[in-house]
Amino acid sequence: MAIEVRTGLPGPKAKEYLEKSRLYEPRCMSEQVGLVWKRAKGVRVEDVDGNEFLDFCSGVLVANIGHCHPRYVAEMQAQCAELFNCYDFVNPWRVALAEKLVKITSPGLTKAFILTTGSETIEAALKLARRYSTGYEVLAFDGSFHGRTYGAMTAGGKLGVKKGFGPLVPGFIHAPFPYCYRCPFGKEVGDCGLHCLEHLDWVVETRSTGELCAVITESYQGGAGSIVPPPGYMEGLYGWAKDKGLVFILDEVQSSFGRTGKMFAYEHWGIEPDLLCLGKGISSGVPCSALVGREEIMGVLGPGEMSSTNGGNPLSCRAAVTAIKIVEEEKLAANAARQGKRMMAALNGMKGKFRGLGDIRGMGLAIGLEMVEDKKSKEPSARLAKAVIQEAWKRGLAMIAPIGFYGNVIRIAPPLVINDGEVDEGLGIVEEALKACD
Repeated sequence: MAIEVRTGLPGPKAKEYLEKSRLYEPRCMSEQVGLVWKRAKGVRVEDVDGNEFLDFCSGVLVANIGHCHPRYVAEMQAQCAELFNCYDFVNPWRVALAEKLVKITSPGLTKAFILTTGSETIEAALKLARRYSTGYEVLAFDGSFHGRTYGAMTAGGKLGVKKGFGPLVPGFIHAPFPYCYRCPFGKEVGDCGLHCLEHLDWVVETRSTGELCAVITESYQGGAGSIVPPPGYMEGLYGWAKDKGLVFILDEVQSSFGRTGKMFAYEHWGIEPDLLCLGKGISSGVPCSALVGREEIMGVLGPGEMSSTNGGNPLSCRAAVTAIKIVEEEKLAANAARQGKRMMAALNGMKGKFRGLGDIRGMGLAIGLEMVEDKKSKEPSARLAKAVIQEAWKRGLAMIAPIGFYGNVIRIAPPLVINDGEVDEGLGIVEEALKACD
């Protein structure tokens, strides 16, 4: 399968599906380009009209092992003939996945609870932290995205996720996250002394009731615009939380299983979370998620206090076990690190060519391009971000709709199996699209 756009976009069949979607589905989902997916293999996607594209989104950071990996497909076919669901009766694949997760995460994380979605892991982590602690307040961060259920939504730090859904869950306070390109304190990188860390005590002093029990953060902020914390920040935040005796919840739903160039992003900083939320790339397709944590925290609930109809089902668990083995055996974390460096170097080379390319940031194969109207003023340009994604689509490159506070960040997140030629091919299209919109 190679890039080949045979029809106008969207093609005639795609138009039919798009019209039916508008007729029968609510308009609450993201406004993506008019790409109607039919099949995919590796890093290539075919739409319903036979047009072929290169995938720079992995669904949305899900297909870490690539689409329809032959080994993965064979395992799913075998499981479909055996067993789909058994509620919370023990099944061999749930046990195998729990064992695998405990063995590949930090030594202090000794229990794994298998669920279905990332939001569920956040909700479970919040419940456990509150039951385990004497307090109830949770410190979260401006710009964060943790999911769309009520606890996860309340922990989130963006209006777009919460608008019109109040009142929210009580007991959350928020602090600024280090968005260095647009520092909320007006400071410059390298000359700030990590003021955002120093500010945490002030946030607690002014917004808390003295009942703080946990801190929750993403490894990097995805929905806010692929915002990567500066060196020293995560280590400092972890130390601050530990000094105060708080449960440290790390949301790695979109940053784990090789995506950032390590199996887990926390390995970049040498820290060990108390509760680790996992999803998306854990199973690379079939819905699955997991909460991995310390035994003393995971053990505060008794039988029947937290369960799930579909969580831990054998199909999802077998998918996750298979996907994790593929990530390990094919050394996909190392490939993400190498290809991410190549991408960042090439993109930084483009930065001076295009007036609208304001900032480039990323970890491994999780990269964000922040588009602006003017580099000096940094005025956000959602218009330009949308235009670049449209131009890239016309040329055969699939990317998701813009993200970020201002809808002006282009997310680049291909499957981790991408090779040198495919990276170069995709970046060539990105450069063409930037040039067309400059």
